[in-house]
Amino acid sequence: MRKILLVFLFMLLTACQANDETSRTVEMYNSSGDMIGTVMLTEGDDGVDFKVKLEGLEPGYHGMHVHEYPKCDGPDFTTAGNHFNPDGNEHGLMHPEGSHLGDLPNIEADPDGLVDAELMLPEATLMDGKKSLLSGEGTSLIIHEGKDDGVSQPGGDSGTRIACGIIAKEEKKSAETPTDPTDFNEDQSEK
Repeated sequence: MRKILLVFLFMLLTACQANDETSRTVEMYNSSGDMIGTVMLTEGDDGVDFKVKLEGLEPGYHGMHVHEYPKCDGPDFTTAGNHFNPDGNEHGLMHPEGSHLGDLPNIEADPDGLVDAELMLPEATLMDGKKSLLSGEGTSLIIHEGKDDGVSQPGGDSGTRIACGIIAKEEKKSAETPTDPTDFNEDQSEK
């Protein structure tokens, strides 16, 4: 009986670890430091699936790209670096010789500034490897103020970076992140 319990616990722990390697939730922040939504990343058969849920964007199309560094220092998010491009390709989903690995389709904010979209990043992975979004310290996800035209170099003429989220193996908490006031409720009730 003890062996069965140990095997069960091992399988449970292994399943939890595997789940950690196949999905991530990315919190997206605007240049003012306000959280505007999340992007759920899930390992798929042909790449990484993105489930995008955002609010507070200007209505219309916005370029979205994975960038090379897991840094989102506002207000301009330039610390995220360039597009994630491990193969050294040109920019643009419509480029005849292939695109940056981090080039995603545009997202569209509705008239209320909401985005609810599902995208896929072909050939990318959350597992180990050259095309892993988690390689090194990780990457970041950037949203631009305008539409990516799919061909202009180096970034699709999509304009200013307006939102950013970190894609990393370990969740990093910034010292500047506001605390949740409800975190202290339990401490207060004990006094």
